[in-house]
Amino acid sequence: MIDAPATHPSTLTDLADTLERSLSCSREVIDLVVTTFAAGGHLLLEDVPGVGKTTLARAMGRAIGGETNRIQFTPDLLPSDLTGVSIYSQDSRDFAFHPGPLFANIVIADEINRANPKTQSAMLEAMNESQISVDGITHVLPDPYFVIATQNPIELEGTYPLPEAQLDRFMTCASFGYPSAQAEAAMLVSSDWSRPLDRVHQICTADEAIAIRAAVRRVALCDAVADYLVAIIQATRSREDIRYGASPRASLHLAAMARAYAFIDGRDFVLPDDVRSLAVPVLAHRLVLRDAGFGSGSLDRARDIIADIVSAASVPKV
Repeated sequence: MIDAPATHPSTLTDLADTLERSLSCSREVIDLVVTTFAAGGHLLLEDVPGVGKTTLARAMGRAIGGETNRIQFTPDLLPSDLTGVSIYSQDSRDFAFHPGPLFANIVIADEINRANPKTQSAMLEAMNESQISVDGITHVLPDPYFVIATQNPIELEGTYPLPEAQLDRFMTCASFGYPSAQAEAAMLVSSDWSRPLDRVHQICTADEAIAIRAAVRRVALCDAVADYLVAIIQATRSREDIRYGASPRASLHLAAMARAYAFIDGRDFVLPDDVRSLAVPVLAHRLVLRDAGFGSGSLDRARDIIADIVSAASVPKV
């Protein structure tokens, strides 16, 4: 059973609770953020401006401790603005590396699709390997490392579509949607509406977060559930309305999310329902559809396709 204090599931439940107190988005989105963090992945938030994407990312950074950096992506941003540069020092007569904003536990990549493709590609090594290479030297990024990227729908002016290779490195993708009328009204009458982060307090340290992620990796996933998961992945590769289906990385990400979901529920084993619950946010943003175009309409259609695949998959008895 899971009982070590530093790796107890209640830590993640407390984390979700403190985020919910400061945000107007649904608990479902907050739970997905916390699960993605526990699984060791990165999160893409896609929605229109002004619904609280950046606030959620900042709140997450405050709640888990460690260093948080925010990067505002713009068309003139250069890769070195993210990774850092080596500067020659007259005193030491040598080059000294000055780290960029990617060197933090929580990196908020705000409006990532406003940067040009060359700058977007600078995120790939950081997200996939938790390291960056500058001037032939590899620099390891802090642990834990968690990227929360936000993007506006790509049909808005001045944005660039994220390449498929980068989308595949986001473990999950979620949309806030507009808050309910009740939540929006409560925000208007609140005396601290402009300071939502004041209601967020630290839940765990960086070391405790590392321990939680290690405990999640130890959650068991039996052969029957693995076969069920792979059947869903394989189905995305054989449909006529999908040009390119989910990658093997998607399989690994879905398994990691299922383990984190089970851990938060207090179990040390994965159930088929864990996979079913997470298939849409883990897989939909990776699909390349035939004749779907770009924008949020394509993502909505991909979500419907994944839901259909999951509904049609035979659920094993475990």
